[in-house]
Parts: sequence; C-alpha cells; structure tokens
Amino acid sequence: MAAKQMTILVTGASSGFGRRVTELLAGQGHFVYAGARKPADLESLNAITNVSALRMDVTIQAEVDAAVAKVKTDGRKLDGLVNNAGVAVLFPLNETSEADLRYVMDVNVIGPWRVAKAFAPLLIEAKGRVVNLSSISGIFGAPLLGPYAMSKHAMEAYSESLRGEMARFGVTVCTIEPGNFATGIGQTAVDRMKQKGQTHDASSFKDAAIQNMERLRGSEGKEGPDRVAKAILAALLDPAPKPRSLVVSNQRDAEVSLRSHLKKLAQLNQGHEFSYDRNTLVKMLDEALAEAGAGN
Repeated sequence: MAAKQMTILVTGASSGFGRRVTELLAGQGHFVYAGARKPADLESLNAITNVSALRMDVTIQAEVDAAVAKVKTDGRKLDGLVNNAGVAVLFPLNETSEADLRYVMDVNVIGPWRVAKAFAPLLIEAKGRVVNLSSISGIFGAPLLGPYAMSKHAMEAYSESLRGEMARFGVTVCTIEPGNFATGIGQTAVDRMKQKGQTHDASSFKDAAIQNMERLRGSEGKEGPDRVAKAILAALLDPAPKPRSLVVSNQRDAEVSLRSHLKKLAQLNQGHEFSYDRNTLVKMLDEALAEAGAGN
C-alpha cells in the first residue's frame, strides 16, 4: 500500500534546512507548500515536483493570510507546519540597535507565532504537527550571539507552551535544536550588514566579532543540512516523534549543550530552603531519562 500523502508547509524554504526538507518531503511523494520571498527562489522551488511555492514573508500578516487562503482554495488540509525561517544579527548586545533587535525577533519569534496562529484551524482539523526550528543557541547564550540567542530562547518557551496548548486538539509540537551547520544564515547576516553600511570597526569586541562573523558565514568544515532535514522529517512523519531533538555534528556541541542545562540545574538548586541533595537530583535525572526512553 502506498504511503499516505501529507501536505506540509515549510517557511524559509529557499535554502538551508528549509530547502533540503522540502526536497526530501517532495521526493517521498508528499506535497509541500514552500515559503520564500525572492522571485528566483520561488521559481526554483516551483520547478520541484510536488512543490507549490508561496510568496510569504513571515513578518507580513497579509502574505501569511494569502498563504492560508491559497491552501484553502486548493482544497487541501494541512498535516504539518515547519517554522524554519530565521535570521541572525552578529553584534554584541550593547552595540545592537533596537531596529536590528526588532528585526531578529520579528522573523525568529513573532514570525513563527504569526504563521502557526494563522494556520491553527487547518492544523487542528488535520490533527497535524508543528515543527519549530530552534538552535543550540536556545539552550545557552554565547557571547556575540546575544540577539540570536534571545530569539531562540524565546522559541524554546513558545514551543513548550504551544505543545501544551495544542495537545488538547491532537496537534503535536516538536522542537529541533541544530548546532552549527552550513545553511547560509551567516552569509545572509553579513550581506545585510553590507547593505546597511554596518561594520565592527568601532566595536569594543572588534577582533572577536569579526572572527565570529567569519566563523558563522563560512561553510568550510561544516556539515550540510541533511542531518537536520532528516530530524525535521522524523518530527513530521514518525508515529511518536520526540518533543525536542538536539541535532549536532560534533561531540563538543552536544557536551556544551547538555552541560549548560546541568549547570543551570545546579545554579537553580543552590542555596535555598527548597533545594535537593545530590541523591535526589540523580533520582530525578534517572526518572527523566526513563520518561524520555533513554534509560537503557
């Protein structure tokens, strides 16, 4: 028996994780509405079998509403939404303009909320899934990535709250936390800086900021998007998907992410009348591991 064809909306489908998961879904016979902004990207996406490109800037409500209308007009239900569109600003926090911070938050936080809210009736009708792209920057806040980390920490909170609210309607919400992959987000941030005439010349962190920018924009030594795209695919298609998936390409990123959570746990438990001893904390960890199916 042929597998059931799913209908999935992917935002930010022009490149990186969004483009690759669009290709994988379409290649498996699923129908993908692929959101993008540039005419060349829309044309390229439309050339893929089983893909319908949608002009959709997640910061523009009218374009999101038009996408909803398109899906309804086509007579399709919506089995899944992948909130992938994202941007970064590569400035230290105290040197980031309010306009740049609003830009990051509008795309990375308000954008996913805007899209999921607009498509919620269709997702509820289909008892579908929402997959939100967060980041290991949503787990810990690294210096010189503050604006991006703020947005991804917000995405973590948004996803967790949405998961609890949508569960009553049979909608599953999953979060993907990728590490540093070759996606183009760093290059896009650099291109925007050039367009705005921005530099790090006057920064108190000039050398470190430039090194950080070059590290993020470059693709040398980085994996492509396949590993993350496959995790998104699993979140959409597995019978019992994981609520959150850490997807990294090296042991260091995994360790830093996990140690960050453990450090926060230790800090939260320190020096108050309701703190727990080590044995109780270990028992709690064992219970959490068992609940997540990782106890063996």
